[in-house]
Amino acid sequence: MKVSIVMPVYNEEKMILAAIDEVKNAPFPEDKEIIVVDDGSTDGTAEKLRAISDPKVVVLNQPKNRGKGAALRAGFGKATGGIILVQDADLEYSPKNYPELLAPILEGKADVVFGTRFLGGGPHRVHLFWHYMTNKFLTTLSNVFTNVNLTDMEVGSKVFRAEIIRKIKLEQNRFGFEPEVTAKVAKLKCRIYEVPVSYFGRSYEEGKKIGWKDGVSALWCIFRYGILG
Repeated sequence: MKVSIVMPVYNEEKMILAAIDEVKNAPFPEDKEIIVVDDGSTDGTAEKLRAISDPKVVVLNQPKNRGKGAALRAGFGKATGGIILVQDADLEYSPKNYPELLAPILEGKADVVFGTRFLGGGPHRVHLFWHYMTNKFLTTLSNVFTNVNLTDMEVGSKVFRAEIIRKIKLEQNRFGFEPEVTAKVAKLKCRIYEVPVSYFGRSYEEGKKIGWKDGVSALWCIFRYGILG
């Protein structure tokens, strides 16, 4: 089955070509398209993307920075595969995890697969304790409203059967995508699986972008979509 890998990117001049190469060289799947959505980058990211001539790499350009959720909506709209996989351009999540992430869907067991940084898996960078605690709190609160037992709601590695993601009207422009899509796939009674993934987290000095305001937004989204749908 063809897999569409959607990669939102914002100001990743140093990482973007390496990220695309790693996705292209991932051990699986053979039949894939890579949809890169440049979310209004102001560094040299757009110039590097313009130089790509690979027919399996589709580049979309957002005229201004709107956030991860908006970039993903644009990418989902162009995806032609039967499976859609989200890949962050900063390579905090390695494409080497693809076989494990895709297996539950390909085996007909799952509609949605979340990676998880908290159930083992490969190497994990050790840092940012308060990010870890905030994530655990938000995941637990999300589970209260969705009645699912996820361990890592905020994880960047998520995979969907395409027909599922196309049923959902997504609204959040930034990192609120994570709690929003979690609530909405839960309300659809999707078969959700978790798969341990390796995690190579970055510091803010290295380019990490999520901040405390996004934590507040996630809290609002959990209540908003957990209660009202």
